[in-house]
Amino acid sequence: MSFNRQYPGPNRFGQQRPGQAAPPPSPGFQPPSDQETRAIILQGDARTLVAVAERVGRGLADAGLTTSQIRGVFGSVRLIQMKWPVRASEQEAATARRQLLLLKPKLAYQSNRDEKGAVRKLMDVLSPAIDLVESREQFVHLVDYFEAILAYHKAAGGKDDDRRR
Repeated sequence: MSFNRQYPGPNRFGQQRPGQAAPPPSPGFQPPSDQETRAIILQGDARTLVAVAERVGRGLADAGLTTSQIRGVFGSVRLIQMKWPVRASEQEAATARRQLLLLKPKLAYQSNRDEKGAVRKLMDVLSPAIDLVESREQFVHLVDYFEAILAYHKAAGGKDDDRRR
């Protein structure tokens, strides 16, 4: 029995195997521009939100982001939303903004564990948007944006995590 068989695709560390061609780049993923992100978060531009969310959601599905990966982050955003009421005190608002900023290191940790690099793409989309949030209204724009990305990701065939099967 030979252990030198050629296996398709990258090794378990995401590196190309010797003698194999590199896989084609992920089709369709194009992160939003700074101008698009600012229009969505600061101005609440719904047309831009829908167009960008569709592009990003499809790109993340093509990149292999699983539904459980995206829902884990989205669940954290929903918890922050519950703790940031409409008539929040200054202290409640400051706590919610702090929790929102702390999502960035969580995303960085998850992206480091993800061999496909799909969580890194999600982080590249959400981090600039998180940085722009200063008010509850802007936070609502972020939640709407993330919810639309999640919906388009699922519509584009975003897969469930293989471990759950």
